[in-house]
Amino acid sequence: MEEPIVLQSAVRLPTPPPPESYQPNPSVKRKRSPPSRSPSPRRRRSPPRGPALGGRTLPDVDPQRAIERERQLAKRLKEKETEGLPTKVLTEEEKQAAAKAEYEKLLTMRSGGTYIPPARLRALQAQITDKSSKEYQRMAWEALKKSINGLINKVNVSNIKHIVPELFGENLVRGRGLFCRSIMKAQAASLPFTPIYAAMAAIVNTKLPQVGELLLNRLIVQFRKAFKRNDKSVCLSSTTFIAHLCNQQVAHEMVAAQILLLLLHNHTDDSVEIAVGLTREVGQHLEEMSGSIALAVFDQFRSILHEADIDKRVQYMIEVLFQVRRDKYKDNLAIKEELDLVEEEDQITHRANLDDEIDVQDGLNVFKFDPSWEEHEEAYKNLRAEILGEAGESDDDDEYETDDSEDDKEAQESREMEIKDQSNTDLVNLRRTIYLTIMSSIDFEECCHKLMKVSSPSLMMQLTAKPTHLFSQISLPPGQEPELPSMVIECCSQERTYSKFYGLIGERFAKLNRLWTELFEAAFTKYYDTIHRFETNRLRNIARFFGHLLGSDALGWHVMSVVHMNEDETTSSSRIFIKILFQELSEAMGMGKLQERLKDDFLRPSFEGLFPRDNPRNTRFSINYFTSIGMGQVTEEMREHLKNLPKPTVPSLPAPPPESDSESASSVLRALTPAPVRLPSLEEEIAEGVILDRFPAPRVTEAIVEESILQCLVLLHRHRDGACVPYLFDLALVVAQCHSHLQEN
Repeated sequence: MEEPIVLQSAVRLPTPPPPESYQPNPSVKRKRSPPSRSPSPRRRRSPPRGPALGGRTLPDVDPQRAIERERQLAKRLKEKETEGLPTKVLTEEEKQAAAKAEYEKLLTMRSGGTYIPPARLRALQAQITDKSSKEYQRMAWEALKKSINGLINKVNVSNIKHIVPELFGENLVRGRGLFCRSIMKAQAASLPFTPIYAAMAAIVNTKLPQVGELLLNRLIVQFRKAFKRNDKSVCLSSTTFIAHLCNQQVAHEMVAAQILLLLLHNHTDDSVEIAVGLTREVGQHLEEMSGSIALAVFDQFRSILHEADIDKRVQYMIEVLFQVRRDKYKDNLAIKEELDLVEEEDQITHRANLDDEIDVQDGLNVFKFDPSWEEHEEAYKNLRAEILGEAGESDDDDEYETDDSEDDKEAQESREMEIKDQSNTDLVNLRRTIYLTIMSSIDFEECCHKLMKVSSPSLMMQLTAKPTHLFSQISLPPGQEPELPSMVIECCSQERTYSKFYGLIGERFAKLNRLWTELFEAAFTKYYDTIHRFETNRLRNIARFFGHLLGSDALGWHVMSVVHMNEDETTSSSRIFIKILFQELSEAMGMGKLQERLKDDFLRPSFEGLFPRDNPRNTRFSINYFTSIGMGQVTEEMREHLKNLPKPTVPSLPAPPPESDSESASSVLRALTPAPVRLPSLEEEIAEGVILDRFPAPRVTEAIVEESILQCLVLLHRHRDGACVPYLFDLALVVAQCHSHLQEN
């Protein structure tokens, strides 16, 4: 009979417990493997099969990730618990607090923040509306940094005129550190664009000098650090930028001269190479502004070249530099024509020495909380409006205007917005266009027809019924209309002799529309007030030009009210101007019509300053002036007025006691000196024989008359600047008349 086969389970059975009689033998030791045998491999046991983990978490190497996983798990469990419950409505303050907390958490995470979809980020930022909060200011700071960096990165020669107004639209006072850091970084990465960045910095410097000064200081400090560290690339970029800032007159040329002398003092191959590059960029400007410094620099280069202790490549660079100098820097101009955007009188030049202690204000590169953020933003908004010429915008919205109408208005304003160029380039181009148009015309009719195209389209619609596209070739910006009359007058004044061509142009425009009439009338006042600045030939042409306009009734004669013909308010230039003006009027109108026009009752108030009657002294001055220029006919009314003036009262001579000749002369002079302020008329008194009746013939002797003449001369010399000079002249003439009368008798 076969024995049954017993199958045992493959599962390890537990060790049976030892019997009760079992006692371990301490003398028997456990057998161990010999040391020469390799160790057995470590066994890895699979994790026990147990129930689900439930709320437990898996072990994680990174504790931060474990904490985040726990937070998310707790959040999901909480959502499951609150599922089905009514949602709590958050207040506006709670929404603001939650948005600030989440935004702050994203900004301050250890890894610098996780990726957030742009839509969610915009929604999160839109919830933060408290401008006094740190989160809102940090958000605005980040937006400012991105905007400035983007504008600097996309600037080039063709769009710099459009980029600069956008740049002024950002708060450059708050972000001046960001601007300097971004433009220095962009320039170091692309050296050929250095002239463009320098031109942009020059435009900004005209309105915000603190930005240009900070940029120059940082470049100087960067060069000093790179020079000490022997960093050739940084030295090259810094010196190139400084050179173009000197060309734009943002930095003084002494900065470039100090850098050149430092590089050439203890010269090496690298320092000479950097100096050659700097000289090629700034050489033309240096020779124009300070020829002695340029001569010293090239003498130093020449001595280095003769010593021949530098590399051959550097020697060739110096020789090429001398050739560039002989060619007058034709390929290395200081400022290219398309980048000459700033007028010389508008530029602000900063003086900084290479050895000065310079504060680069590194704190401006990082965000700082501003308790007065809104006040500073409002101040810059006003400054921006002043710089760009924008009209002031109201902060309060109209409560009666709907949201749709506001959106439409903003869209319309954005479409109509034009970039305003504050570098006056458009003004220079406009003047050049007007000048070339005038000079290229055969006759005045052709010139007027061409100049009408320069007028603004809105004005041309008022003047003509033609479509505006016929006049859209050149647009006259609003507010620049006075440039057209000014350029016509300037072109007229530049001619050797007066040309009626310009007078006909002015007449046509002045009779075309009331706007041009007012502009030419304003030009008359302007040029009369500043006529002393013009030389005689230009003055003559301007006077004949306005004489033509007045003679043809293109201008109203009320413009003569600005002329005050007296000794105090006229100069030699203004008197010459009036002389030529009236001579032109008499030739154009004839003396008869001119007199009729001057006697017009409607225009008489405008001629009160030209023919004064308030003071006999001014009246005599005007009479003498017009008589001397051959226009005595226009002074008839003034002569009649002067003749009809009441005579001053003269005290009678007292009965003189016996006295000497000198005492008699003194008494005669005292008797002849009138007390009233009104001065006597010499012509009237001589004509009526009053003068000789004052002197008793038996008592007036020749010695008394001679002594009186001497005392008159003394009084004339003593009071030559006083108000009584005209009467003293009359007194001297009286005494001379008495002397001649005595000789005749």
